[in-house]
Order: sequence, then structure tokens, then C-alpha cells
Amino acid sequence: MVAGGAAGAALLVLVVLLAVTLSRLAATRRQLRALEDRLGSLADRLDLLEAPAADAEPEESYLVPEALPLRIVEDDADLRPAVPDRLVLSATLGEPLVKAAAFGHGLRRALSARSRNRIWFEVRREVRRSRKQRRQDMKAAYRRMQAEGVQEL
Repeated sequence: MVAGGAAGAALLVLVVLLAVTLSRLAATRRQLRALEDRLGSLADRLDLLEAPAADAEPEESYLVPEALPLRIVEDDADLRPAVPDRLVLSATLGEPLVKAAAFGHGLRRALSARSRNRIWFEVRREVRRSRKQRRQDMKAAYRRMQAEGVQEL
């Protein structure tokens, strides 16, 4: 009984592996067909770009620009350079996103415990220094008043 159960489990595993492999193979074939179609359309577009235009006039370098006929264009969409959407999104979202990230990093660093302790230490040192300076100034003012003979208030 045990040998039959093991053989059945092995057969089941083999069938599952075969089914997974066949489905992956079918998916790969679909992707390959899609790529071949896209490659064919790109090749057609490349042929159109490389083929000389039948109505194109030969380029002559001796023509004066004032003598060239002007072309009136109703829609200037073909004259504007094509800018990919990715570049537009990068410019509109990228810079503010970088600025926001830099601001967040600075804020996080300013509010860190190490920074707060350093600021607290500097403030305490400055308060002590100013208190000491104020005492010295008061003593100097008191000595001047006594030297000038001014009565205390």
C-alpha cells in the first residue's frame, strides 16, 4: 500500500510540474508572438523613414532664404519636438519630490536626539556666559558709581 501511495504522489507531482511547465511555455510563446509583431511594425516604420520621399525636392545650397516659398501650416503639432511623457513627469514631479525629500531629511536630522542635546548644551552655555557677563557689567557699573561719588538708589 505504501509503495502505491508514494508512486501516486510522485505521479501527481510530475503531472503538476508538467502542467506548470506547459503553461509557462504557452505564456512565453504569446510573449514571443507579441514581440515579433512589434518588431515587424518597427521594421515597417524604419523602412518608411529610410525610403526617400518621392515628392522631395533635391537640396540645393545656392538658394537664397528670401526666395524660398513659405509653407503655411494649419496645425503646428508636427513642428513641435516630441517630448516623452516620462520626461514631463520627471520634471514636474521629480524636482519637488527631491526638494521635499531633502527638507524631510533636514527636519528629521534637526529633530534628532543628538541635535537636540547639542542645541540644549549650547543654549545652557550661552545662558551661563551671558549671566557671567551681566554680573561683570553690574560690578563695573557699581564701581564707577562709587568712584564718581553717586549715591545708591
